[in-house]
Amino acid sequence: MAGKPFDPTLKTLVEVGPADWPALIDLPPAPARVIDADVATVSGAADKVIHVEAAEPFLLHLEFQAGHDSADLPKLMQLRNDLLDQRHDLLVRSVAVILRPEADAKALTGRYERGFKGEEPYKVFRYRVVRVWRLPVERLLKGGLGTLPLAPISNVKEAELPGVIEKMKARLARRVASARAGELWAATGVLMGLRYPRELIDVLLQGVRTMEESTFYQGILEKGEVKGAIKQARRSLLLQGEVRFGLADAKIKAALDGIADAAELDALAVRMLTANNWHDLLGLPAPAPKRRRQS
Repeated sequence: MAGKPFDPTLKTLVEVGPADWPALIDLPPAPARVIDADVATVSGAADKVIHVEAAEPFLLHLEFQAGHDSADLPKLMQLRNDLLDQRHDLLVRSVAVILRPEADAKALTGRYERGFKGEEPYKVFRYRVVRVWRLPVERLLKGGLGTLPLAPISNVKEAELPGVIEKMKARLARRVASARAGELWAATGVLMGLRYPRELIDVLLQGVRTMEESTFYQGILEKGEVKGAIKQARRSLLLQGEVRFGLADAKIKAALDGIADAAELDALAVRMLTANNWHDLLGLPAPAPKRRRQS
């Protein structure tokens, strides 16, 4: 999930209420705390890992998914499950939390197998799948604060959203510090963006000033604006360059995609006025001349 705007949102929610998340897979309540999710350089970090201090302690390994690459998730979860087991020597429950129907996949069956054709699988990995849009909204409204912002993207119709938001307002107005309420409203706004248009979200969350004042929410907006500006700058550079130098090949496009600094992109836009070709513009070695065939 790296690089997606809801990543910090959901990770913050897990930190707000780690004991709230086992309830999503119908586990009994127990004290819980977030632990280091970094399992190995080769597999990166799991989205979030919770140490659940039940009668038999275990790790709850959460992976949040909203994109179109869900088919690869079971294999990755199996790898991270094994690494967490090896690192902490505890039983591990892995859960895929699918945030919207567009991110669902046939591969998400709750079972991942590897084996040779005609033989019993030599590897069987079982995991849980939570499809948020199927969760009853009342369950989330009455659950913990850590999962409360999932309510508007649960099993709720658009016409029911005003009532859901009002219930959330009433809940957060009771004994919830303004800073914490701001984080939760910020998370609500980001998650609603996975399902609803921004105009509707703005109307529904109008008057929730703590969200607008939240540094967490502002950080997400600023990061999104910067990424959007860089993406647009790359696109403009590509279009202008193709008019001047001709179509960009795969190497040129890869070089452009690798530039994530706005100032560098601005400098390239200026240099385009004097550059002779793509390689000159990007400071790449000129392609070797093609050899003529001997007749």
